[in-house]
Amino acid sequence: MSLSCSSDNQHLPFFHLRFCHLLPSLDMSLRRIFRSFTGIGFAASLAGCAICVCNPVLAEETPVQATYAAKESAEAMTGVTEAYAERSVSVAEGAVTVEFRYRLLLPEPAVGKGRTDGRYPLVLYLHGAGERGNDNEKQLKYLPTWLAEPAMRLKYPCFVLAPQCRMDERWVDVSWADATSTPQPATPTIDLTAATAALDDVLAKEAVDPDRIYLTGLSMGGFGTWDLAARIPERFAAILPVCGGGDERVAARIASLPTWCFHGDADTAVPVERSRAMIAAVKAAGGRPIYSELAGVGHDSWTPAYHDAFVLDWLFSQRR
Repeated sequence: MSLSCSSDNQHLPFFHLRFCHLLPSLDMSLRRIFRSFTGIGFAASLAGCAICVCNPVLAEETPVQATYAAKESAEAMTGVTEAYAERSVSVAEGAVTVEFRYRLLLPEPAVGKGRTDGRYPLVLYLHGAGERGNDNEKQLKYLPTWLAEPAMRLKYPCFVLAPQCRMDERWVDVSWADATSTPQPATPTIDLTAATAALDDVLAKEAVDPDRIYLTGLSMGGFGTWDLAARIPERFAAILPVCGGGDERVAARIASLPTWCFHGDADTAVPVERSRAMIAAVKAAGGRPIYSELAGVGHDSWTPAYHDAFVLDWLFSQRR
C-alpha cells in the first residue's frame, strides 16, 4: 500500500490511497470503512478519500467469453445511445456552414433532488481522440455511459452534453505528446466552437441551472477542458481535466475556478508534466486547484477519476 497526500489543495484536502494486489471484492468494504473515517476526523473536514483497488491479473479470455463480452458491450451501448437525445447545431467554417451533431442526456425528474428552482446542473463532456467521428455515438463511451446508469441518474440528476469532434480534427490544435506547452491560439478550433454552440443551444431550450455548469474531458478532451475554461471561465462552476494539458501563460484566467485535475504518472501518451505545469501555474496565479497524480497509472486515469464518488460529489457540489 502506498499513500500520497496533496496537502496544499485547499478546495478539498484529500488522501489518495492505493491498495495493490487486493481482491476487487474488497473495494466496497474499503470505501465504507474510509468514508466512516472521514466523518470522524480521520481526514480534514469535507476531505475526500479516493481508493483504487487494483484487479489481479486474470487468465486470458476464451473465444466464447470474448464473444459474449462483446455482445454484452454492444447491448449496453445500444441502451446508452437510446438514453441520449440526438441534436445538432450549425457553425460557420469559412464560407461554409457545417452541421455538428451532439448527444444530450436529460435528467430524470426528481423534485427537490439536484434541482434549483426547477433547474438542473449540466456536465459538458469532451471526449478523447479515439471517439472522434460523425456517428454521434462513439463519444458516449466512458463518463456519458456511466452517468446514464440508473443509479447514477438517481444520485446525480443532470443534463449531460456530449458533442463529437470530427475525425482528424482536434478540440485544440496542439501536439499531445510534447512535454512543454505552446501558446494558446487566438481563436478556438471550429470543433471546440461547435461544442460551445451546443452548450448555448441546450441553455436556450432546457431548464439548466446556469450556476452549475461543469466542464470535463479526458486526453484530447482534457486539452479541450483547459483551453475552453481559459477562454470562457465565467461560464463554468468547476472543471475536471483528465490527462490533458494547457497553456500555463493563460492560467491566471482560471485561478478562481474550482479545479480538480487527474493524471497518471506512468502516462506515455500525454506526459504527466503537462498537468503538473498547469497546476503549478494556477497555484502561482493564486488559484487553489486539487491535483491527483496516480502512481503507476498509465493513460487511463479517467476510469479511477470518474468512478470515484468523492470526485463526482465534489463536482456536483460546486456553484458559480
